[in-house]
Amino acid sequence: MEKSPNQHQVIQTHRTVPYTPDEVYTAFADPIRLAKWWGPKDFTNTFEMFEFKVGGGWKFIMHGPDGSNFHNECLFSVLEPGKKIVIQHVSQPHFTLSVSLLPSEIGTQVLWVQEFEDPKVAAAVRHIAEPGNEQNLDRLYMHLRGELK
Repeated sequence: MEKSPNQHQVIQTHRTVPYTPDEVYTAFADPIRLAKWWGPKDFTNTFEMFEFKVGGGWKFIMHGPDGSNFHNECLFSVLEPGKKIVIQHVSQPHFTLSVSLLPSEIGTQVLWVQEFEDPKVAAAVRHIAEPGNEQNLDRLYMHLRGELK
């Protein structure tokens, strides 16, 4: 029997953007585009590996505005064009990010669900992850509007 996540393990947000699910999906699928908007406000990225296929790896460094570097290693576990992207964050902290792209009357509702393996870790990073996820969606929207090139 599959264990359902404890609400304390999950950090989620959503945003509706005036773009099609395919347009949003493409912003994730193209590493050049993704590197421009991924992460919180004022962060930049260096991608070391990006294999956008099921089982493919993604290694990158997020560079904070204060000069700090955050090494990340992920695997793409589900890729459904125009519908869903599931990313396993295999470096610490361990979590699964599920991004669902739901058609809406005005475009796409982006549902962003981050499920941590350990509820204690989720609690420890919640104060960073919640605003960071909102900023990430802000940056996605700015990129789709052509503001982050």
